[in-house]
Formats: sequence, structure tokens, C-alpha cells
Amino acid sequence: MTGRPEGAAATSELGRLIAHRIALTGPIPIAEFMAEALGHPRLGYYRSALHSGPGHSGTGPLGAAGDFTTAPEISQMFGELLGAWLAERWLAMGRPSPVRLVELGPGHGTLMADALRASRSVPGFHAALDLHLVDTSQPLRAAQRAALAAFTPTWHERLDDVPAGPLLLVANEFFDALPVRQFHRTAEGWRERMVGLGPDGSLRLALAPGLTPFAAALPDAPIGAEAEISEAGRALAGDIGTRLREHGGWALIVDYGYDKSALGTSLQAVRSHRGTDILDRPGETDLSAHVDFAALAAASGVPSFGPVGQGCFLRRLGIEERARALKRQASAEQTRAIDAALARLIAPDQMGTLFRVLALGDDRSAAPAGFSDTPSAPISPGAP
Repeated sequence: MTGRPEGAAATSELGRLIAHRIALTGPIPIAEFMAEALGHPRLGYYRSALHSGPGHSGTGPLGAAGDFTTAPEISQMFGELLGAWLAERWLAMGRPSPVRLVELGPGHGTLMADALRASRSVPGFHAALDLHLVDTSQPLRAAQRAALAAFTPTWHERLDDVPAGPLLLVANEFFDALPVRQFHRTAEGWRERMVGLGPDGSLRLALAPGLTPFAAALPDAPIGAEAEISEAGRALAGDIGTRLREHGGWALIVDYGYDKSALGTSLQAVRSHRGTDILDRPGETDLSAHVDFAALAAASGVPSFGPVGQGCFLRRLGIEERARALKRQASAEQTRAIDAALARLIAPDQMGTLFRVLALGDDRSAAPAGFSDTPSAPISPGAP
């Protein structure tokens, strides 16, 4: 390996296993390190029952006591409006029965529970649903089972395992956790960033000694430029697109990222809501990268809508009207909480702009709500 070593960081049991593997077989791409750190069968961040480092409650990565908080945990309004969107898409598809309702990375099941509650008044919708949850976390599956027991979900490790059929899919903050490769432009050409070992045996970042075979997929750029590619994200988008083409349906992807492919890297690490080194305590640290929405849309091979900002999308679906409805039955303290949650979801300086929304669909139904200023779907969430 060549290039400037970076960041010796605190280790963990998984970190020691990765270091031993590298000592035996040589440096690994960042994508392989990320896949192990998040998905190792026993010690991976999303597989482990406990994150034992300082600041962890032992209840998993989500929420105030974990490493990050997602939109469904902030307010019921988020899941309710996505539920209304999914129900409207089912109507636009011609009310297929059964329809595979799939969530990738459903967390505690909060989003899906809110979505199903909000759509219960749509005639025939719930009767047509066949609920499938794609999640590798056994601890989170227990929470999902409690939240969604009335809908008898089926769990899968991969989307490939979900039965064929018309599809309604939602993925909120899922693609950002898929592995990425990183590259650095040298005088000789693009080289991949790898995880190797420093002189003291600790994990270090450096560059591969040779040019990368991925160079053909990277743009020409000045020396010193950086680039990032998520092969896993593109492959999954392609799989979703294939299902939509063959069986019909719609997918809604919500995540933080950028609309157009661009140079630069974004991989980051978070523990207890604070940034840290990406090599710090593998298996106990969240790793994520900004989503390249243009790459996902292109890889899907099906009609796409957006991406648009989460704030714009939720406004078009009626989140401000929903907030007013909730506040009519709220106490003063609850009203303040609703206002704070609304701002966090839609304000440009919070989640409203950084988070983007992309829809993928078949070519058999009308354009979806939320992606233009045309009137949104004639479905509103149920009573508070």
C-alpha cells in the first residue's frame, strides 16, 4: 500500500478480527471493511444486541440513547403521510391483491405502524397487503414484531427473498448504510482507498499500490480528487427496478444525499450522536455515506420522480395541515412538541433539504403525488 496513512483508532473485538484477517490476507477495500463493521454475523453494528461502548443504552442504535434518530422516531406525521402515499399508489396500480408491502431496514417498526394506521380507512387496502420486512438485526426484529403483530409480517435478510408480485416498497435511511468504495486520483490515475495495518498493528487507511479497475466508471479529474461509489446501492436499485418492470409497483426512497453524481467522499462515523474516526471501534460505530440519487435512478432502469427535498415532499403531501389537525387536540406542551417535530422534518436548515426523496415506478400508473405542485393524493391520515 502507498499513500499517507490515516487515523489509528480505538479497536474492538471485531476490529481485532478484521486486523487479524488483514494480517493474513492483505489490505481490504473500505467497502469490505464497512460490510464487516455493519453486518458481521455476530459483532456487526446492525447485528449485535448491544453496543457496549460509552454512551450506549444497550437498546440498539436508534433513538436519543443510540447513535442516530430517524424521521419516524421524530413524529408520527412522517409515517402517516408515507402511508397515505403508498395507499394512493396502490389505488393508481388498480388495487392489486395481494400486493407485497416491503420496508427495507424498518428500525423499530414505527414508520410502518404509523403508515398502516393512517391508511386503514382505504377500502380494501389492508386486506390486499402482504407485509415483508427486510432486516438483519435480530434485536430490532423483536421491536418490529411487537409494533406490527396485527399484520403478521414476514422477515427476510435480503430483498431477493421476498416473493414475486406487485410491489410497494419504502426505504427510509437504508441506502446510506450500504458499503461504498473510495478512490483517490494520483498522478498515475485513480487508486482505491484501502484498510490496512500500521506499524503497530492498528487499522490504518492508505491507497492501493496499483490503479483501480473501477477507473472506467470514474470521471477524469485533477490530481488529489476523491470519488465514492456504492456498488451495493446500485445493485439493489437495479433489483428493485427489475421487480417493478416485471410485476408493477412503486418504491419510495428517503435518505440524505445529493441529486447528481459528483466528485468527493462522504463516508462518516457516528457514536452516541457524535462524529468519530471511521475506523474507531468497528461493530460499535455507525457508518454511513451520502446517497447518490442519480446513480440509483439510472441503475433502476425504470421511470423515476425526483429527487426532491424531504421538506418539499412532505409539504406537498399535507404535513402542515396534518400538524394543525393534531394540535387541535393537543395540550400546550404537546403543541410545542408538534411544532418542533414539524420544523425538524421540513426546515431547510434541519432535515428538509439534506434529506431527499426519490420514487421509482412502473410505466402503468399515473405520476405520484409529492413530486410536483399538482394537488396531492385525495387520501389523508386517519384520526390522531
